[in-house]
Amino acid sequence: MDITKAKVLITGGSSGIGYDTAKLLHEQGAQVVICGRHEETIQQAARELGVIGFKADVANEADVEQLFEFAIKSMDGLNVLVNNAGIGYFAPLTETAVADFTKIWEVNVKGAFLCGKHAAKHFAAQQTGNIINISSTAGSKGFANGSAYVASKFALSGLTECWRMELRKHNVRVMQVNPSEVITDFGNKLGNTPKDVERKLKPSEISHVIASMLSMNDVGFITDATVWATNP
Repeated sequence: MDITKAKVLITGGSSGIGYDTAKLLHEQGAQVVICGRHEETIQQAARELGVIGFKADVANEADVEQLFEFAIKSMDGLNVLVNNAGIGYFAPLTETAVADFTKIWEVNVKGAFLCGKHAAKHFAAQQTGNIINISSTAGSKGFANGSAYVASKFALSGLTECWRMELRKHNVRVMQVNPSEVITDFGNKLGNTPKDVERKLKPSEISHVIASMLSMNDVGFITDATVWATNP
């Protein structure tokens, strides 16, 4: 697609991959709306980026409905959803509480589902659109202490495949990006201090992939892109 004609909604856009993707696409000429759960944080990010911000919790269906109404009205349309909002939690299986497991799924799976559902309705009606789900390499291989997070990312991969099969007939491209470790606030919020930071992926590598996937001529699309650091 022509990025200058892109009307993009990015969930989880106040920091990390979402923030950097909003920055790059806006610089390339796209209209962009970002959302996040905290009013002050999302509006500050929007001012820094020169885009539009909206407070919304993607796990709340009423919020998602309002978000899509706002985005479509603000940009006079919508043709790209970047399903980026996500949270993490890592603990041994025997120490993972149901509440913690459920919280991960509420955002990473239910939130992506709700946004995908509303985007699909709009995109199918206009017979064009793009959905990019931001998953993880954790969506293809499990690891110790990852039950809640890994399960949510495997589920997101399943959603991506289902939507792709349903929406191709409407000229909607459904794509997925699977980053390995990316240096953002994600790890810091979980109490993890990354090592060898300069040798690991930054949000700019992932935003570059997202922009490249979108910029391909609409006659084709990249189904999945997995991104690894060369020598972390």
